[in-house]
Amino acid sequence: MTTIHVLLFAGLREIARAETVPVEIDDDATAGDLLAALGRQHPALAPRLGPCRVAFDHAFVDARTPLRGTREVAVIPPVSGGHDGPTPRVAVLATPLSLAAVVAAVEHPEAGGIATFTGNVRRRSRGKTVEHLEYEAYEAMAVRVMDAIRTRIEDAIEGTRVAIHHRIGRLAVGETAVVIAASAPHRAEAFAACREAIEALKRDVPIWKREVADDGAVWIGQGP
Repeated sequence: MTTIHVLLFAGLREIARAETVPVEIDDDATAGDLLAALGRQHPALAPRLGPCRVAFDHAFVDARTPLRGTREVAVIPPVSGGHDGPTPRVAVLATPLSLAAVVAAVEHPEAGGIATFTGNVRRRSRGKTVEHLEYEAYEAMAVRVMDAIRTRIEDAIEGTRVAIHHRIGRLAVGETAVVIAASAPHRAEAFAACREAIEALKRDVPIWKREVADDGAVWIGQGP
């Protein structure tokens, strides 16, 4: 038997109240065996594991993939078109974003102010006429980094709650690429948290965009 420490994110981490949990498995275990053992050894997580995916060393694997030789193991809640509970706090989605859903993720009776940021695809960029954008993400890592940003801001700015949703795939001019909401007891903290979230997202999250303009296409880098 081998004991490994499995990384958890979003709702799974909140249920476990830990970023990692130990799991004992056989030396020849597969990803499917890992999920089964995780559910048995941590029963509170079991009802949420059905739609989850497993990542070995930052890459998704199927249930038959052997664990042997893997350095980092993560269980990833749905991030592309799915949702983590009623309203996810962080998400990478292949479907249109909803400002109302992101606001719902942070609103609560103690929130005196909610600040939001919505980033849309614009027609003109760098002196060119944009036809559309194509967003690509390292999804598992992107969700992990976004959740770390959320946690860091909430720890640093008292009383805040932060939610970040980002779109991937092809987006036409006018479509929304990112929505951020931050709530706090007072407006100053809400504004500060929202601003920090978008700046950190653009700087740190592995999301890239391919700008297709009237004179060709080019990868721009991270963020909307």
